[in-house]
Amino acid sequence: MTVPHALRLATPADGDAVAAIYAPYVAETAISFELVPPSGEVMAGRIAAVLERGPYIVAEVDGVVRAYAYAGRFRDRAAYDWTCESTVYVDPSLHRSGLGRATMEALLRVLRLQGFRLVVAGVTPPNPGSIGLHRSLGFRRVGAFEGVGWKDGRWWDVEFFALELFPAEDGVQPAPVRPLPELLGTPELARAIAGSA
Repeated sequence: MTVPHALRLATPADGDAVAAIYAPYVAETAISFELVPPSGEVMAGRIAAVLERGPYIVAEVDGVVRAYAYAGRFRDRAAYDWTCESTVYVDPSLHRSGLGRATMEALLRVLRLQGFRLVVAGVTPPNPGSIGLHRSLGFRRVGAFEGVGWKDGRWWDVEFFALELFPAEDGVQPAPVRPLPELLGTPELARAIAGSA
């Protein structure tokens, strides 16, 4: 059962809250390959950079940010414009609360609205919670890089998962992805975040 929560777009003012969620993953695990937890100021800058094009969703519980998910560029070349890479983190005290799923579902709805075709995600195993979440959302495992990251005295693999938001159709030029700022304030964006019809 999902804990009661509210979903919304992040703002740079959420930098401290997002940094607090992220810090234990950096300091205590290889789930993140960063070595030093970034400050709230750094996270605020990252939020602002993502929002220039894509969604950054937060889930609040009792008015406090407890989970977040965002989608950034997969690669910089123009041919990759319809592919993005997603990330999701939940306050460690609220694992298995449904917040990761709710936040990711909102993210995927916004990405569909924008016109993205493919979402990819990298997971450092063993991480059965993240792998289970991605599989439950329809992601399929597409491969792995073995020994690609060094942290905490050992080499770590990264498994990659992908979700098609709409099927590929050769010979048909897709419409450009709509940058998130073009959707701000629209009822369709509000519905996508909230999950309402």
